[in-house]
Amino acid sequence: MNLPPLARVRQNIAQPRVEDVAGTVRRLILESGLRARVPAGGTVAVGVGSRGIKNIATMARATVDALKEMGYRPFIVAAMGSHGGACSEGQRELLAGYDVTEEAMGVPVKTDMDTVILGTNPVGLPIYFDRNAYQADGVVLLNRVKPHSDFHATYESGIVKMMTIGLGKRDGATQVHKLGLRGLKEVLPAVGRFLLQNTKFALGLAILENARDETADIVPLEPHNLFEEEPKLLDRARSLMGRLPFDQIDLLVVGELGKNYSGAGMDPNVIGRLMIETQDDFARPVVTRLVVLDVSEESHGNIVGIGFADLATERLVANIDHEAFRINVLTSCCLERARIPITLPTDRAVIEQALDTCWRIDPAEARVVVIPNTLETDELWVSQPLEAEIVADPALTRETDYMPMPIGPDGRLDQVGLFPHSVQGRRAAKAARA
Repeated sequence: MNLPPLARVRQNIAQPRVEDVAGTVRRLILESGLRARVPAGGTVAVGVGSRGIKNIATMARATVDALKEMGYRPFIVAAMGSHGGACSEGQRELLAGYDVTEEAMGVPVKTDMDTVILGTNPVGLPIYFDRNAYQADGVVLLNRVKPHSDFHATYESGIVKMMTIGLGKRDGATQVHKLGLRGLKEVLPAVGRFLLQNTKFALGLAILENARDETADIVPLEPHNLFEEEPKLLDRARSLMGRLPFDQIDLLVVGELGKNYSGAGMDPNVIGRLMIETQDDFARPVVTRLVVLDVSEESHGNIVGIGFADLATERLVANIDHEAFRINVLTSCCLERARIPITLPTDRAVIEQALDTCWRIDPAEARVVVIPNTLETDELWVSQPLEAEIVADPALTRETDYMPMPIGPDGRLDQVGLFPHSVQGRRAAKAARA
């Protein structure tokens, strides 16, 4: 099959950006009300999760350094629910993948899965909280605020969710997810309010990212304004997030899925497919065929989100960590996204079969979009049938002529060549320097 030629297109959207990440974190912590809430010389648990937050190691180190400067004794605590196979070793490995290690941070990194039961949630189930964090004199959480991949509500991904699910470890995550959307929309904020009153939560640093996967803002959330301010930040995050600029796509090629890109592996807000039992998909974009070629190294074999795809490569599925995948999916109670699609041996085979089944007689007529992942969408490659929409949209610029899809003799798409500035590209550059 002759594959449609592609051209590189850029979304020209003004994006805010924090220039001095470490300095900003230090200033916000020193200016916060921590001294009024945490006794002098006390221990402080700094919660760090499993999401691929840009500059997270820089922020974590700046946080512990600022806390030391204030005379506190900080340590890092894993705040990622059931991720990493719901075990201490797996969560330590995930943090190390983001350079959050004892050597890099200069403080202990605690990934124990032990919890304490602090009360009962509105449906009569126990409320769990990380034992190490509970025993600390104060808790500081670092997390990105962004639209959730499973539901839309007042509180989605952010400090409240990290406190409730992240520090709930596997037990707490299971209790909230057990009721599906009701648990996420109703039980999660109720448990969060309980924990705010019954733990030593002292400060949250809410991180906003722009469509280029850069730090757009860092906002301190104090105990007294957490529940009032986080929804406002969620609205800002929704306005900043990257999206695909086309309403209808015949073939969407996603280079990699992974937990570092979205909790769902691929962000439903980008691909338009929600795939939550009893819920409708999003209105846009409408994608006829979606294929995914790889799982990120940072996801450590957790291929959650594979069920969004119609076709995938055999190598992606062969990289599965069955235990981590199974635990994450069963804890989330969203099983549709775990279904394994048809797999084929090469990228070329996957793309050809997607084109052959996308309801276009001639592949040259197919509206094709290629992205590296669902987090980095400011740069994409598209086929010629989308040209009129590119010309009509002042936010889009076509930067190259249409050229052959770069698939090598081994049948693999050259993702690094297409997206040298993406996570894939930066990973390849780092490996080349090693």
